[in-house]
Amino acid sequence: MLWQDDTTFEKQSALFALAVADVVLINMWCHDIGREQAANKPLLKTVFQVMMRLFSPRKTTLLFVIRDKTKTPLEYLEPILREDIQKIWDAVRKPQAHKDTQLCEFFNVEVTALPSYEEKEEQFKDQVAQLRQLFFHSISPGGLAGDRRGVVPASGFSYSVQQIWKVIKENKDLDLPAHKVMVATVRCEEIANEKFSSLMINEDWLALEHAVQEDAVRNFGRRLSSILDNFLSEYDAESVFFEENVRSSKRQQFISKALQVRPI
Repeated sequence: MLWQDDTTFEKQSALFALAVADVVLINMWCHDIGREQAANKPLLKTVFQVMMRLFSPRKTTLLFVIRDKTKTPLEYLEPILREDIQKIWDAVRKPQAHKDTQLCEFFNVEVTALPSYEEKEEQFKDQVAQLRQLFFHSISPGGLAGDRRGVVPASGFSYSVQQIWKVIKENKDLDLPAHKVMVATVRCEEIANEKFSSLMINEDWLALEHAVQEDAVRNFGRRLSSILDNFLSEYDAESVFFEENVRSSKRQQFISKALQVRPI
């Protein structure tokens, strides 16, 4: 029972990583390359299997880090490792929809290597520093990050990952496009509500409301538009990276709601 629970959690964790990460780093011992019973092969099978459960997967970068590299040059090790990866992909049971799907349609595969920390500590630290720089610049053109079209803005990230984990734990298929819309809906509505609350206590808004109650207001439309435009600009700035249709819809709802309670 414990083994089954561990296996389930491993699959859940792998799916979670693939759903939220641009780059998934996989350590692999140098002596395991080319071996049928390599320690990381079950993990790779799990990664490939759970990827099939993403309704519309975004392309993720798998960065294989060969650990404790021997004197064998990387240019000889890398083709062998890539062949191992391809064999695992070919052997994984695939749903009908992905029966003929190629590995490159799901993943960017990158390979690097590190020497033994015990034997070459300074060289190890230098190469780790170089690897760290790749992550610092991962979203730059030509960087490690793969397809970033499904990226959720920072303000919605916490809610997004909570919902992703909830779906995964309930053992449901993860529909990333629908999830993206759901996160955008929640966050854009929150932003719009925040702007509306601020509008209701804005001094210019209250002054215009008071003026209207006293008498006809000169240039009423222009003054009203000026106030609303300021809040709409703030809304646009905070929601700019969310799904466009949702963003526009919540923007229009904000305008309609504001005009319904406009100073009269």
